[in-house]
Amino acid sequence: MDAAELADRWRERLEAWAIPEKILAAAPADPWGHSPARFAARTDRALAEPDDGPTMTRLAEALPEGGTLLDVGSGPGASSLPLRDRIGHLYAVDTSPAMLAEMATRADKLGVPLTAVEGCWPDVAGGLPEADVTICAHVVYNVPDLAGFLRALNAHSRRRVVLELPHRHPMSWTTPLWQHFHGVDRPVRPVAEDCVALVAALGYGVRVEEREAPLERFTTLHDLAVSACRRLCLDQSRADEVAETAEEFGMWPLPRERWVTIWWDRRE
Repeated sequence: MDAAELADRWRERLEAWAIPEKILAAAPADPWGHSPARFAARTDRALAEPDDGPTMTRLAEALPEGGTLLDVGSGPGASSLPLRDRIGHLYAVDTSPAMLAEMATRADKLGVPLTAVEGCWPDVAGGLPEADVTICAHVVYNVPDLAGFLRALNAHSRRRVVLELPHRHPMSWTTPLWQHFHGVDRPVRPVAEDCVALVAALGYGVRVEEREAPLERFTTLHDLAVSACRRLCLDQSRADEVAETAEEFGMWPLPRERWVTIWWDRRE
């Protein structure tokens, strides 16, 4: 299967994750939204407890001292700021101004020169220079046009592109709850292998490493229930009911995700 066919298949599978309009219209909060505070806490943990997993290893070995790093879908910087001692300049792209503000606060404290760009990749790519290395962590399941996205990452990287993503869609854990509360079946794909296949079809020398996620998704059953209410378009007043259901279904504690690191070295 060629790159165009794989890209079409990725888009179709991702579109199958759309929430039915009737349910979405009644949602009390954006079911796809993320908490800047939660992501900031993850960044602070990454700074305090350096991760020696494959993503950081592949970034560090390709980033020269004083080099430039491009972080696409940066959030507050959990996947880039831990390399603060090597970074000469950091370029961060995110659609959320709140996430970029958290990134800017931490970069300033760490003395990391930062250019923060609010917008969607690759729409904003033209305003950014090439970087030595590019990191894009936990973003691709939000990208319908994955082929164009990957080509732009490759074009902006002098040395290496590194992707990190969960093996399955990050909302896969909600599948039993969607069936219980809404009678809706959630898709099984896309999965990381679909991304790997597309990278290979684009002609990049793809390498793949996988591991257990270093972080638990939730520290308490209540946290899981609160998150599930948002993802399922339910009012937060139903958190106790969701928690009881999750426990009945044997969903707590959630097993750790499998994280996949996909990387390739840049070539013309």
